[in-house]
Amino acid sequence: MFTGLIEAIGAVVELQPQGGDIRLWLQVDAWTQRAFVLGDSIAVNGVCLTLIEREQARFAFDVSDETLRCSSLAQLKSGARVNLETALTLQKPLGGHWVSGHVDGVGQVMSVTPVARGQEWQIQFPPALAKFIAAKGSITIDGISLTVNRIDDDTRSFEVMIVPHTQTHTNIGDWQIGQAVNLEVDLLARYLQRLMTAPTHENE
Repeated sequence: MFTGLIEAIGAVVELQPQGGDIRLWLQVDAWTQRAFVLGDSIAVNGVCLTLIEREQARFAFDVSDETLRCSSLAQLKSGARVNLETALTLQKPLGGHWVSGHVDGVGQVMSVTPVARGQEWQIQFPPALAKFIAAKGSITIDGISLTVNRIDDDTRSFEVMIVPHTQTHTNIGDWQIGQAVNLEVDLLARYLQRLMTAPTHENE
């Protein structure tokens, strides 16, 4: 479990093909002195991955074929910056919202508009996620916990406001129009939908 509050930014060093999946190497200078154990869960652009190797500031993760198909990690290039967060602990403040690190769909950046000192980003979402996204509800974009300001059903998109702190402490400054981003809907919305639609089998 995560909170959607980004702790560090890593840079892609290498993507090693492993016969259908890849091994992802990141350079994380901010975590050089930080203790980690192999097997730790780390969210990379909102995708929960397992630390399998470490060489000081270089961190390695295996990315499965399923993860490559269901997220934007397959589109990463050497040098790309990624958002990082370690798993939630009892000592860590829950300042964002409950985030699982399981991507529900891949969205696309449509536009950005300066608003005072912030930025308003418009993100298009897959049709299957429409029922899970609500105005003033929580959503995770590339691992960042954000609040949905507005929804446009005609363009199948939503808008989020990015404050200066988020601009400087995440990889949002690298986003481009048309770029793919990982989306995770609010956990409560996901389970509520299942509760309402799942067969009960009460007569069996």
